[in-house]
Amino acid sequence: MTAPSPPPVPSRGGRARGLARRLADLGMAWVLAGLCVLFSLLTFAEQQPDGAAAGAALAADVLAACPAGARVLVAVRDRPEEGALAETLVERLRGGGAEVVAVVTGEPRDARAALERLAALAPPGLDAVAGSAASTGWGVFADLAADFPALGDPVVLRPRAYRWPNFLKPENLLNIANQIAVIAILAVGMTVVIVTGGIDLSVGSLIALASVVTALVVRDVFGGVAAGTGGMVAAGIAGVAVGALAGAVSGGVIVAFGIPPFIATLAMMLVAGGAASMLARGESVYQLPDSFVWLGRGADLGIPNAVALTLLLYALAHFAMTRMTFGRHVLAVGGNREAARLSGVPVAATTLAAYVLSGALAALGGVVMASQLKSGSPNFGQMYELYVIAAVVVGGTSLSGGEGSMLGTLVGALVIAVIQNGMNLLGIESYTQRVVLGAVILGAVLLDRLRRR
Repeated sequence: MTAPSPPPVPSRGGRARGLARRLADLGMAWVLAGLCVLFSLLTFAEQQPDGAAAGAALAADVLAACPAGARVLVAVRDRPEEGALAETLVERLRGGGAEVVAVVTGEPRDARAALERLAALAPPGLDAVAGSAASTGWGVFADLAADFPALGDPVVLRPRAYRWPNFLKPENLLNIANQIAVIAILAVGMTVVIVTGGIDLSVGSLIALASVVTALVVRDVFGGVAAGTGGMVAAGIAGVAVGALAGAVSGGVIVAFGIPPFIATLAMMLVAGGAASMLARGESVYQLPDSFVWLGRGADLGIPNAVALTLLLYALAHFAMTRMTFGRHVLAVGGNREAARLSGVPVAATTLAAYVLSGALAALGGVVMASQLKSGSPNFGQMYELYVIAAVVVGGTSLSGGEGSMLGTLVGALVIAVIQNGMNLLGIESYTQRVVLGAVILGAVLLDRLRRR
């Protein structure tokens, strides 16, 4: 009896090929990092700080430039960030012994009125004017010594400017996350469908249909602007249910009658878009309570609620695709449908479930968009199916089926968002952006083909 042979030891060349394959799988992550670096370099610009931190720094400059007990006028525009600047500035100036003689929050005419009042006082006098970069640039402060000689020659101070990429400003990064949330949610379901070897062209129209259904239920069933939390939740569930039903219809005709997914979902795209217009009578539905924007605009955890929901969905989807039977079935169906059937995989049920999931998540994206825009409209979601498919393909999911990952799709969605945001910051026209996006999609597909050779 011969002893069993030891397992083969991978050759150096095999290990190298395996490493190269893993690096290729991470390729789009490197592309994303490169895009972030590129747009950071291209959007370097002088920044004018505002907010509480800018107010504290400005107060230190005022106290250093003016004598003890200096008389200071604070002027800002009526904006939240400049209000925070003014509040901190006044607090620090008073703590440093300066006298804040007036605080102007508004427009240049308000600043002129305050200066006229100060010039009429006895003694008048003014040592400094301090405020944001925008407010201290008002024409009323251009030549104070000539226009208001009684005030003397006060110095005009603003927060010190600094250089930083517009792309990396916190509000821009938050804007990218908010903008990509709906596309990323839809891309979860689209990834599952494409991995099975299918396609779903109806997701953009389902956004519109779900937003209209949700808004109409809030308005007509739960009292419109007087609707409570329970009513809005029920309306959202109704919108998601409509999307799941549409996905079930698409998946059902694909499974039962062998209709190509392209044709079946194209038909559903037209049906859903037409139904949204019929229900809304071609108009937007606005009669919604202010609290309806909680999901789309709220930020209870320090990040937008829509972004938190997106991250939760990706975590669940990643777990389902990598650790659950459903994920193995999806990969098996897309890899070889006949082999999967012979192995006992429920091919029809898995395919149907993929389209139901895609429809439900498209509708959830519609609910999020309705919340972001505080309305439902048959015009929502136009061209979104193309952006979603682009995100999935750029993320490494093969259009041939049988291969893909949720993490890759998330990276792909971020790549699309970063490209669009970066080109917007650079002032590139929308039609040029379409050319670039098309080239990115084509490049991703070509890389997928080359990797499979």
